[in-house]
Amino acid sequence: MKTVVDIVEDNVLFQQALINVINNSDVFELGQVYGSAEGAMAILKRSPDIVIVDINLPGKSGIELIAQLSVNIDIQCLVCSLHDDDDHIVQALENGAAGYILKDSSVSQIHNALLELARGGAPMSPYIASRVISFFKKPKINEESALLSRREREVLELVAQGLQYKEIADRLHLSTETVKKHMRNIYQKLHVQNKVEAINKFRSM
Repeated sequence: MKTVVDIVEDNVLFQQALINVINNSDVFELGQVYGSAEGAMAILKRSPDIVIVDINLPGKSGIELIAQLSVNIDIQCLVCSLHDDDDHIVQALENGAAGYILKDSSVSQIHNALLELARGGAPMSPYIASRVISFFKKPKINEESALLSRREREVLELVAQGLQYKEIADRLHLSTETVKKHMRNIYQKLHVQNKVEAINKFRSM
């Protein structure tokens, strides 16, 4: 039995290129072709084996579609996109994409990616794989520190230097009340009760 592949792609030329890859294969069978995520919701009723999904689609994005299709664990989604930035890659994978290749992939590379996916692998274009590895190599940011806005960090840095609220307000061209409001937010985000605790926690970040 052949592996059924559906396509969700709004670019007619690339849509046809993907159709040709599938039709020229002895392993895969073309299912349905959709030009939008909304139309592709019919996939949940059909349950093909693999769905090739573009990210840039009219209406809902391909990432939103992947998230909706991921409720069916038998459907494998392969992103085929122009996007090669970390945000799109990570969002697609976090929402359930099983593989991610770029549109500049050759016919054989696309076919091999489908084969790998059908065999339980997680195909990625070499550049995408390198971006994924780089993303996970990034140093982890202290979660509490990341919660603070740029302005809150500025205020807390000046507090740590010993400046009074009015001096901070003058330095940052804010009202004293605004500085106090920032400090209240800082206390809440860092789970502290006073300036000393806030400064100590800030210095340990």
